[in-house]
Amino acid sequence: MSRGIDETALKARLTAAREGRAVNKLLITVRAGRDEGVPGRLKELGPGDRKTALAELKALRTEVRGWGWARWNEQTRVQRALRVAGAGCHTGAAAAAAWIGGRDLNDWSRSTTDLVLGVLADREPAWLGDVAQRLAERPAVAEGDYRLVHELVLRSGCAVPTTDGYILGWTREVTGPRLLEQLRADRQTPILVPRIFDMIETPDRLTWAAGPEAPTHWPTALKALVDEGVLDRARLVDGCVARLLRGGKPRDLRFPLALLQLLGTDGEERRGRTAEWIGMAADAPSPVAAYAQEILAGLAAEGSLSVQDLAEMSGPVLFRTEKKLVRAQLSLLAKELRRRSGAAADLLPLVADAFGHEDTGIQERALKLVGRHLAEVDEQVREELACAAASLSPVHRQTAEELFGRATDFGDDLPYEEVLPSVPELRPVRDPAETVAELIEDLVAVSKGRTNAPEEFERALDGLVRHAHLHREKLTGAVAAAFADAFWMQKSPDGGLRDPFGHYTYGVDVVLAALMGMVRPSRIHDALVRGQGSGSCVHQALSRVVDARLWEIASRIGGDPLPFLLAAPTRHTGAIDPSVLVERLRVYRDAGIEPAPVDLGQALLRVRKADPSAGDAGAAAADLGTRAGERLAHWLTADATLAPGPRFLSRDRDRDRAEGKVWSAERLVLGFRERRAVREEFPPVFRWLGEAEAETTRHCYHWSGERRNWPSVLPDDRETLAALLVPTVAGGAEWDERGAASSLTALAECEGPVGPATHLAVAIGLGSRHAEDRLTAVDAWLVLTARGDLDAGCLGTTLAQLVAEGAVKVNRLADAARTAAATGAYATTWAVLAGTLPGLLAAEKPVRGLGELLAVAADCVERCGGTAEVGGLDAVAGRGGSSQFVVQARRLRKALHHPSLHADQDATQLVGKRHQALRSALNPSVTKRS
Repeated sequence: MSRGIDETALKARLTAAREGRAVNKLLITVRAGRDEGVPGRLKELGPGDRKTALAELKALRTEVRGWGWARWNEQTRVQRALRVAGAGCHTGAAAAAAWIGGRDLNDWSRSTTDLVLGVLADREPAWLGDVAQRLAERPAVAEGDYRLVHELVLRSGCAVPTTDGYILGWTREVTGPRLLEQLRADRQTPILVPRIFDMIETPDRLTWAAGPEAPTHWPTALKALVDEGVLDRARLVDGCVARLLRGGKPRDLRFPLALLQLLGTDGEERRGRTAEWIGMAADAPSPVAAYAQEILAGLAAEGSLSVQDLAEMSGPVLFRTEKKLVRAQLSLLAKELRRRSGAAADLLPLVADAFGHEDTGIQERALKLVGRHLAEVDEQVREELACAAASLSPVHRQTAEELFGRATDFGDDLPYEEVLPSVPELRPVRDPAETVAELIEDLVAVSKGRTNAPEEFERALDGLVRHAHLHREKLTGAVAAAFADAFWMQKSPDGGLRDPFGHYTYGVDVVLAALMGMVRPSRIHDALVRGQGSGSCVHQALSRVVDARLWEIASRIGGDPLPFLLAAPTRHTGAIDPSVLVERLRVYRDAGIEPAPVDLGQALLRVRKADPSAGDAGAAAADLGTRAGERLAHWLTADATLAPGPRFLSRDRDRDRAEGKVWSAERLVLGFRERRAVREEFPPVFRWLGEAEAETTRHCYHWSGERRNWPSVLPDDRETLAALLVPTVAGGAEWDERGAASSLTALAECEGPVGPATHLAVAIGLGSRHAEDRLTAVDAWLVLTARGDLDAGCLGTTLAQLVAEGAVKVNRLADAARTAAATGAYATTWAVLAGTLPGLLAAEKPVRGLGELLAVAADCVERCGGTAEVGGLDAVAGRGGSSQFVVQARRLRKALHHPSLHADQDATQLVGKRHQALRSALNPSVTKRS
């Protein structure tokens, strides 16, 4: 009996040993990253072994997550093997789906898909279906590993998932030269296609700009399936209309619009969706609105559109900015007014809404339409129309007076008043946080990106230095608690320091990491050495100034922290009051502390030379008896700017002109005054500012967070800063970059002389592709004008040169000028355009879009009463024809020479006088009266 028990126990021990060896073999295979060998090892495991192996796999997964970039290739191989092994060891559907869909185990190469399907081959269909549905709920897996999820659906026979991720993966899988065949053969097509219209964003494959004849054109393929009876036409029409009505980005509406146009609509479908068409015409992007407008016009022609519906449609459409839509609506209203004799009282007030349109041609068309049917309305409606006529451009006021009578109030008895923005004041920067708790709040906000203001970054940095000097132990404890999960607080698996600052400082994070001893001394040393160069472009040189300060602080904060930063700004622009800097140097002298070189260099570049106290501060600095004091005294009496202005290289100009690309920021040379003090006394990271010139040799890109701190490097030298920013701003006009003009706001608020570089930066910004960048440039233009710092004539001629060189497109400039004028700065806008137009009118070939710019100029002159001789205008205005170019030239000539349109003073001359007066004014007024 005992012998039998011994044999049983022995067999159990032998079995356990064999199973233990099998588990170890699996783990060895996984650790080696041999994913193709995992299925074979799993076959050797029983249920108990798989449970044991799963615990080991989870521990290994946790370990692998902590491997650094140095082991990235090994980490990827092991994680692929882990994915296959874990899928085979899990017995629960939820746990298996969580493991397969884990973000760290996600196999972007899809090399493990067949392996995972293989280890799951023996599972029950219901179990596989559960896993498939759970994976479909994970967008990254459903889209990225669509084939895995789809195969599980087929094997299990479960319902087809309709999640967004699964649909995205499906559209990518079937899109190709055989799109129609793939869709026709796929049983999922009738289920998934209608779901596309419910998605927030249309799948990329459906938005490809392919023509109807292309094999990858989805609308054409779906139309064919509708004709074959595979898809339900009515359901697709409903989906298209609902998606278009919901609105969104033009790219997302391209597919439903194209499909709806191919499917077409019958009379009942058009009449039954009148409200939907009206909504699209009012708010949808132009192509959708035009389609809806066309359908509504067809309904009106059939007599199926009531006057109330036509009125509901017309109001929003006439307020749209697209001229084509407004003209089409006025044409529709003209037809209906002729056809419906009693509709004038309801429709003419809506026509009068077009009196305020920016295009004078549309105003004229609306005014003529009102005139034709004015006799059909009563006195009350006539008075309403007469009041609306006050919105007309001055060029149409005489016609309006003849139509409505002299009682029409156009406000001509009021003197013209030029409106400019208030001059921004230099806001003081708040004192650094007084307590460690307050400092931690500031540091967290800056580190996490909750505040993007450069002054808050500087304030937090100065507070960090101060508290590291006074309360080091308390500060390190608070930082350890607040930043426990920070990337720089994590150590490598072997317990050593990670090296996350090899390429970036990540702002204040590098100083915090150095405070906590989490930065290798060799990394700090290498960074200090690397910071001695200027980089590959002037923008990298600016960024290196910022980084050099951070690395210098990091090198001191661990053992010998400074009491405070000399370069901490006192004004929101980054500037420092001279008296404050003198007092800081006095404290350093009394404490026997030698200033940090980069910190002192940045402080000198930030000190306000134009401050009224600069003279006394210079004398006080000289009396300090220190070398730093002598440098400050000399700096306060030095030239106000380093930059005489940008120049353009002449090389390749003929070739560029032949290629149609005449102007390029890559051929820009930034000229600087040679400054011996900068080259010999400043740290190496600043010395490029003392050279004769710096050339931008290539297009470069820098992220917005990096660009944000550039203006605070040179807040007192606006012209030099502008010269450095010109290539970046040019990215918005030449390379269509978004946000390229964002630094112009800070440029306008900085101090220092204004010269060609500032005018060039603003001019290029006005030609940016994106409307928000043009708006930023307009704000900078008006603020500089309000400060009395901008020469309108110089800006005008600069714009003419840029248009001639191809750097600025006229339609973008016209939009920017119209925006500036709409703020009430008509005289300011005209003063600039008066300098721009002669050069454009004198061009050998007509400048495309110049008629639009002439229209803006004419509107400004009509409103502000400007007068000037515009070379070439008479020749254009004397031509025959009715193009906008010729019509607007005549309009401008009439406005310039028509006495009834002039104000009491010449607005152009007034702006010039104001410009001179405001340069010496301490408190410029918000508004200027002409």
